[in-house]
Amino acid sequence: MSDITYLADDELEGRLVGTEGEKKAADFISNRFLTLGLKTFPGYVKYQQAYVVNKKPNPHSLTPTGDIATQNVIGYIDNNAENYIVIGAHYDHLGYGHFGTLWDGDPEIHNGADDNASGIAAILEIAKQLINGPKNNNYIFMAFSGEELGLWGSNYWVKNPCIELNKINYMINLDMVGRLNAERSLAIHGTGTSPIWNEKLDKHNRYNLNLVKSESGVGPSDHTSFYTSDIPVLHFFTGQHKDYHKPTDDVQYINSDGIVDISNYILDIITSIDSDGKIKFTKTKDESNEVPDFKVTLGVMPDYLFNGKGMRIDGLKEGRPAFNAEMKKGDIVIKIGDLDINDMMSYMKALGEFEPGSTVNVLIIREGETMEKAVTF
Repeated sequence: MSDITYLADDELEGRLVGTEGEKKAADFISNRFLTLGLKTFPGYVKYQQAYVVNKKPNPHSLTPTGDIATQNVIGYIDNNAENYIVIGAHYDHLGYGHFGTLWDGDPEIHNGADDNASGIAAILEIAKQLINGPKNNNYIFMAFSGEELGLWGSNYWVKNPCIELNKINYMINLDMVGRLNAERSLAIHGTGTSPIWNEKLDKHNRYNLNLVKSESGVGPSDHTSFYTSDIPVLHFFTGQHKDYHKPTDDVQYINSDGIVDISNYILDIITSIDSDGKIKFTKTKDESNEVPDFKVTLGVMPDYLFNGKGMRIDGLKEGRPAFNAEMKKGDIVIKIGDLDINDMMSYMKALGEFEPGSTVNVLIIREGETMEKAVTF
């Protein structure tokens, strides 16, 4: 919690890539690596891999442009083993919310306690435990910059690695693990990237976690950079929430016990395959390529951790179609017009069938009762 409290403090001004606040975060992580006793790779100064991204100026955009200097922070445990396990998380966030925000008010500091100070805290905890952990792999701990602007840090490292990529056994990514909910729902992406994952994930779930699995190794976080280099990956995620990409993502809402359970769960998995040698990589279906284009939206935040039939609403935006139709958080959409909604993919495909201005009946389940709402897009 002390790690999260510092990283999510107003002093760091939201850790926007290339800013002084982000550099303070990088230096803090470097000092934590030093305190833990991690080693640094040759060529890195204070564990930091510096790089510059040139983002073409756009007078109509508020995102950073020009030459943006930033850094990954990377340390490792050397067990004199043949292969490496990468455990990573991003540490940048949205600054004052001039881009990427879901906040409707004036610019404010987006502290990103869950996104992703929680992931950094988790890899620091895991590093502390692995110092005296299993010895058949080496461990690299990576704090990536530039994730919010397009996986900059992980993409840069994979293209400019400090070890041979074929020596990486697998990669674990922790992005937003600070809001384990009452249902103890934990999303795990990349379960299809190695044939061993499903059995190991189920076998070592002694923490009563409700696992919501997705096979694809492609997603909007840093594990994607490793998967596309033919490396098995797992991405752990406790889900979006009403404070996602808003100034209200603050430290007081963090479930610290949940982070401990997730960290220990990952440690159990790492330990269980320590003697298995290099695990097999498998390609997965890229579900992102199947996402249809659609011209309308309900104006809701889906509950990505919902495991039942339909699409459960986790939040609504005022003035948008679902809000205007008096739908509520917790409603489960099971039909839009004549189209059945079984999961997120069928929900998105259904939206692709409608035009702005059209009105359609939406069937929902609310607290066990089925009801119909007329929605105008």
